Amino acid sequence: MPQGQPSVIPDDGLTTRQRRNRPLVVVHTGIGKGKSTAAFGLALRAWNQGWPIGVFQFVKSAKWKVGEENALRVLGASGEGGSVDWHKMGEGWSWVQRDAQMDNEDKAREGWEQVKRDLAAETYRLYVLDEFAYPMHWGWVDTDEVVEVLRARPGTQHVVITGRNAPAQLVDLADLVTDMSKVKHPMDAGQKGQRGIEW
Repeated sequence: MPQGQPSVIPDDGLTTRQRRNRPLVVVHTGIGKGKSTAAFGLALRAWNQGWPIGVFQFVKSAKWKVGEENALRVLGASGEGGSVDWHKMGEGWSWVQRDAQMDNEDKAREGWEQVKRDLAAETYRLYVLDEFAYPMHWGWVDTDEVVEVLRARPGTQHVVITGRNAPAQLVDLADLVTDMSKVKHPMDAGQKGQRGIEW
């Protein structure tokens, strides 16, 4: 299998192996489709490596049936790869009345507090913080605190954060940032989301 060759070799005192195994912060942002889908693709790779995975779903409705949830739960329970824990932290932001916003803010903050506890305890090897860019963008969770916690996290914990409008401080901290841009989408032609594609 071909291995990527870095275009730059930093003078950081690390060996090639140490640099290769450095834990990453990954951000999938932008207005295009595929941010969460790509993050769950990483989770599949992590499962295959036997890593414990924690998925924290921040603003999609707890009632929303996410196809990846069932698949990853089945894989996690199979005993063949890593374990998978799935945490739903909100009741949704576009599927509920806006007067429930305070409840959603509280749940987002509670979710972040749980992530902090798990990072401190090194509970997982991969964290998927799905739609977590939104609580930071809206000011529900302090971005500077998130950046400091992620910078100081112990061990070899990888963190992937999805959502539009990822704050600049988070983008600056991240090791890998992908901006999903939309070129074309079926909804532009009036087609609603469909099973197997959107969920």
